[in-house]
Amino acid sequence: QVQLAESGGGLVQAGGSLRLSCAASGRTVTNYAMGWFRQYPGKEREFVAAISRVGGSSYYLDSVNGRFTISRDNVKNTVYLQMDSLKPEDTAVYYCNAVEWETIVVVTPPLSWGQGTQVTVSS
Repeated sequence: QVQLAESGGGLVQAGGSLRLSCAASGRTVTNYAMGWFRQYPGKEREFVAAISRVGGSSYYLDSVNGRFTISRDNVKNTVYLQMDSLKPEDTAVYYCNAVEWETIVVVTPPLSWGQGTQVTVSS
């Protein structure tokens, strides 16, 4: 059973940066492509970014492309999301999970969701 723990969120002014971490424990996630998702209050989670199993390829939501960078350290069993030039509309709770690389959708069944990390961007 894999447990995912997101961290690194916080309050930042528009234009600032944050680096989110997703630490996996219990089992390696090196066999999975991994993705970051975010959820606005009362909304479904939406895809933000994904990275292939060995980290050679990545894919982004159009609105974050060029501002966010996903990376992974398979030795540390951790996935990162570097968020630069943050905007108020990036305010959300951010989660990570495994994804199917061909479709960039969460695997079925999903790994156990973590509690997420709150990102708040003030204008």
